[in-house]
Amino acid sequence: MAVEFDAVVIGAGPGGETVAGRLLDAGRRVALVERELVGGECAYWACVPSKTLLRSPEVGAQAAAVAGVSDPAREWPALRDYRDGMVRGLDDSAQVRGYRERGATVLRATARITGRDPWVVEAGGERLTAANVVVATGSEPVRPPVEGLEGVEVWTNREATTLREIPGRALVIGGGAVGVELGQFLARMGSSVVLVQRGPRLLGREDPRPGELIAERLRGDGVEVRTGCRVSAVRRAAGTTVAELDDGSTVRTDVIVLGTGRRPRTRGLGWEALGVGLDGRGAPRVDERCRVTADGLWAIGDVTGISQFTHVAQYHGRVVADAMLGGSRRANHTGIPRVVFTHPEVAAVGLTADEARQEGVETVACELDLAASLARPWTFETDPGGVMGLLADRRRRVLIGAWAVAPMAGEWLHQAALAVRAGIPIDTLLDGVAQFPTYSEALLKALERLEL
Repeated sequence: MAVEFDAVVIGAGPGGETVAGRLLDAGRRVALVERELVGGECAYWACVPSKTLLRSPEVGAQAAAVAGVSDPAREWPALRDYRDGMVRGLDDSAQVRGYRERGATVLRATARITGRDPWVVEAGGERLTAANVVVATGSEPVRPPVEGLEGVEVWTNREATTLREIPGRALVIGGGAVGVELGQFLARMGSSVVLVQRGPRLLGREDPRPGELIAERLRGDGVEVRTGCRVSAVRRAAGTTVAELDDGSTVRTDVIVLGTGRRPRTRGLGWEALGVGLDGRGAPRVDERCRVTADGLWAIGDVTGISQFTHVAQYHGRVVADAMLGGSRRANHTGIPRVVFTHPEVAAVGLTADEARQEGVETVACELDLAASLARPWTFETDPGGVMGLLADRRRRVLIGAWAVAPMAGEWLHQAALAVRAGIPIDTLLDGVAQFPTYSEALLKALERLEL
């Protein structure tokens, strides 16, 4: 029997929940289809558990750097138990119940779109019809083509964030956000960690300096960072895993942790039968309103391949919900902040210098040593560091990029993110007044160094 809805939302991660919640608040009829847990990757296997785990060793490192405080003991069982509580023991029953109480139909099933005009979604033996379908199926980890990988213990973010015991040795493949966060966490919890990055530097999507600075910190934490090489094969030998690198060396490890990127999760949704093409990443093409087609098929978040962050998925959800409710909002991906939750944090926004050059922008850049320029780093820790970089469009006299490697950078870089997104004139920013003593003063200090 067909069931009629205003919208069927496929995928109940942050983006899907945002759409569903707003439509329900507006009195719309919503079906929410989720094949795993309501809350999605972020809530159970990514953002929430990883940042919970990272906080404990971060506090230990912070305490060791503060006058008059001794290094606190690390208690893995207590941290593990708290992590389990934060992910609700991988139990979403309260979330499912909450949506049903708000009037939503919630199905635990894999969905496939089988028709249009109206849209038809088959899931869990049900045939759902709707005026709109929102695809919010997220992304999945990429498994690199390494010979023998299927025969050894391998962790993606899911196994790493639900780990029960800290491994004695770990080989991390990939120097992006996931790789450096997990590498630092494991090292600070007592693992012997080797991190292998095939590119010339860590955090390759950013300007070179943040990658250089975080590599230096990781080495200080005991991580062996190897750039410019890759794992070519792995095998079991004498009760251990042996990884062969293309530089001729080998690494012995207990577990291999993958931080090799993510790809849109689009398989099995029925795109071909609908006449919808996918791009080279396997993502559906969307317009500025996140529409795949003009007759009510939408895609949001990681599945689009656009800035695969939780906050972008939620933003897309707001854009789509507004459109369904009669609004005219457009998605604007200028000035989307990016944060790597290492210690210190790495935060960035806007273009890199290379991206600006490719766009033909005449730029001017500067770099600020925070400890040499601000009081706050010295009140925060006894041997402070921290660096901020700015990139400006010389002709337009606006910021187009910024980054920082410093304590809490993800919190205070939002001023620069707003400036990039809104195109606030640098002359206006130079007239700003920041609270003293704060890290937020760095923006004004750095702006004063721009030679425009």
